[in-house]
Parts: sequence; C-alpha cells; structure tokens
Amino acid sequence: MAEFKICELEGMRWVQIQIRDETVHAEAGALSYMQGDIRITAKPPSPLAALKSAISDEAMVRPSFSGTGTINLESSMGGYHPFEVAGESWILENGVYWASEGSVELGLYRERVWTSLLAGEGFIDYQTRVSGYGRVVINAPGPVEEVTLEDEQLMVEGKLVLARTEGVDYRIRRATTLVQSWFAGESRIRVYEGSGKALVCWTPYWNQYVMEMMRQ
Repeated sequence: MAEFKICELEGMRWVQIQIRDETVHAEAGALSYMQGDIRITAKPPSPLAALKSAISDEAMVRPSFSGTGTINLESSMGGYHPFEVAGESWILENGVYWASEGSVELGLYRERVWTSLLAGEGFIDYQTRVSGYGRVVINAPGPVEEVTLEDEQLMVEGKLVLARTEGVDYRIRRATTLVQSWFAGESRIRVYEGSGKALVCWTPYWNQYVMEMMRQ
C-alpha cells in the first residue's frame, strides 16, 4: 500500500508518496521531484474524454508513477487532505484532485445543467469522480473536516465543500425570499442533502488567506 505523507516547512506544504512495486496517480504537472526506480506513463485519452476535459477544465490525463521510490509533489501555501475510498464513489470539486493509489478509479461526473448554471460553472460542468478502494489526496486552502449527513441538509455559501459521496445531492437555491436575501446580504447558497459524507474546509490557512487578499 502506498504511503501518503503531508510534509510542512517554512509555511509550505507538500505531499510525499512512498511506493514499493506499486502504482499511484497524480494531477498533471504536480510532480516536484522523485528518487528511486520509478517510471512515468501517461495514457492518451479517448476523444470523448478529451472533450469532457476541455469543457470542465479538469486535467485530460493523470499520469501514473510505477515502481519503487519516493515521489514529492509540488508545494503550496494551502494544504492537502488524504482520505480513504472504501467501495463508494466520491465527487470532487473542480481542481481539488491531487493524487491517489492506482487501485482508485478516476472518472468524470456531470452536474445537472440548472445547478451548474446557478453555480456559475457554465452550461456543462464535469467534476472528477473517484471510486473503488484506496487512498486519495485532495488539495485544500485550509484544514479539512469530514461531516456525516444522515438524511439532512448542509447549507454553505461558496465552495466550502471540497468532496462528497455520491449519495449526497447538491443544488443551488436562494438563502431566503428575494426581498429578504437583498436585506440580509445573502443571495444563493449551496445545499447538500441526503445521507453520506462531505469534506469541508471552513477556513483557509492564514498565509493562504493573506496571499489571496493581496491578489485582489
């Protein structure tokens, strides 16, 4: 089983992966450096997969790293969160996939048209789907908490939910009536409903927050 370790130095964080005669996948362009007998392969996508990738801005190819050694991915002022996929499917927010074991299946999931339009993602929105068994690592602006839903709702403003199991439904709606929304300063919220799990980042790391403020 591949070992995923979150390393930290001088306020920067990165993912270090140890493999022993096995395979892992990583986001395209995520490699920083590696040591050992490791081969990189990248299987060309099908025309349909390439089209979906272009529409969704998700990576067309996630390269494979096979062999024995140590892989270090690029560092960030944000964070990384590993979690286990145990037979269920998870839907990942656009851009948060970072790495996974070779036993984890990677695919795309299409959101409903009306939901993607209200969320500002365009007419068609494909997100990464992970399923099967194994470890997955996502990137996050701050610490991640796992929230369990039992036939209930989780309502958030903005992209705080980074991943959810497929049994959790996602939609966009107004926080309240049109007039009350205007007075309250709250327009549309994201509603996650059903039974399952969600990975939520409530607040960013301070240095990530400062950098984002400087960019505005």
